Amino acid sequence: MATVKRIGPGSAFKVGAALYAFLGLLLGIFFALVSMVGGALVPASQAGVFRMFFGVGAIIFLPIFYGVLGGILSAISALIYNLVAGWAGSKSILARLICVRVSG
Repeated sequence: MATVKRIGPGSAFKVGAALYAFLGLLLGIFFALVSMVGGALVPASQAGVFRMFFGVGAIIFLPIFYGVLGGILSAISALIYNLVAGWAGSKSILARLICVRVSG
């Protein structure tokens, strides 16, 4: 049984930023596809700004936005966890170590 005593905020920021940036990329692709279909339904005189902002912009903007926000919130969560774990004691988790023997 391993005991988690502290979570590094910098490490939590990196993991949270990568996780949420990937989520933002998936949502950006979905949002762009849906908005392209919606742009085809809008009259041509009004579709220019709609397609430009909601189309490819979502694939670029959402991963950056989600990544930064997710990283910051993960670091804040790690700081709060460290504070509460100091008061209440650290949490015990089950950790399994896998050893691989390479012959050669």
